[in-house]
Amino acid sequence: MSISHAPPGSRETDIPLKSAFTNDSQPIPVDLVPLLPASSRRTRVPRWLRRTTGPVLLLLLWQLLTSTGVLTADVLASPGRIAQVGSDLIADGSLPSAMGTSLQRVAAGLALGTVVGTGLALVSGLFRIGEDLVDAPVQMLRTVPFVGLIPLFIIWFGIGEAPKVAIITLGVTFPLYLNVYAGIRGVDTQLIEAGESLGLSRWGLVRHVVLPGALPGALTGLRYSLGIAWLALVFAEQVNADSGIGFLMVQARDFLRTDVIVVCLIVYAFLGLLADFIVRSLERLLLQWRPTFTGR
Repeated sequence: MSISHAPPGSRETDIPLKSAFTNDSQPIPVDLVPLLPASSRRTRVPRWLRRTTGPVLLLLLWQLLTSTGVLTADVLASPGRIAQVGSDLIADGSLPSAMGTSLQRVAAGLALGTVVGTGLALVSGLFRIGEDLVDAPVQMLRTVPFVGLIPLFIIWFGIGEAPKVAIITLGVTFPLYLNVYAGIRGVDTQLIEAGESLGLSRWGLVRHVVLPGALPGALTGLRYSLGIAWLALVFAEQVNADSGIGFLMVQARDFLRTDVIVVCLIVYAFLGLLADFIVRSLERLLLQWRPTFTGR
């Protein structure tokens, strides 16, 4: 058996099949060598370098605008000045103390919101009567801006830590509820039927089919809830607060210290990015069974 290979303008020749597919002494014709995709032939740039290029360019532009006087110090301090202020705040202990207080508030609100939001979603998603009783009130409360409830929470809980944690809890609850509920109701019915045919009980279906199927949605809701938690913390700490990152921002606002305000905003962004990284690592750990598209 042979492969007939006749390039345009040349005499037809016969190439043995063995020489094309085995390690024979005869060279493999160029036309039969598989071409690599363009993405594989490109020079690979390390991903960490690609991800840091944008922030570095933004930082250079910022330094250029402040150095040329386009941005004055009373409008926005230079990166060098902000780095110096941040170092001073760390040295005197005010920034680490504020970060610790803010982290405690976010952790408490996130824990309570996760329990409430996930519990309501399980009741509403697993039971029809639960959906009838729970979903409508939750949807009504979801449309109320949680920031507008701060005065009411202060009246109910006073001016201590309780209203701040309550605001964060409320902000975290609804994204988790929506995503967990959608994940439960989005489980393929064929998987449910397959589980029933294997003799799984109702609790077995929930444990082995429904909850794993809803896990991707739950983790997505957790990532979104973390962003809402930091947003709620910003509002909560600027109302009757005597500690925390928001308290530093309020003090800096009163003294027109834009450098301190920017330092606090950078800390908020760093903590939010760190929390998102933790959840994404958790996703990779818990969702190893789910093949997904990672980009090209």
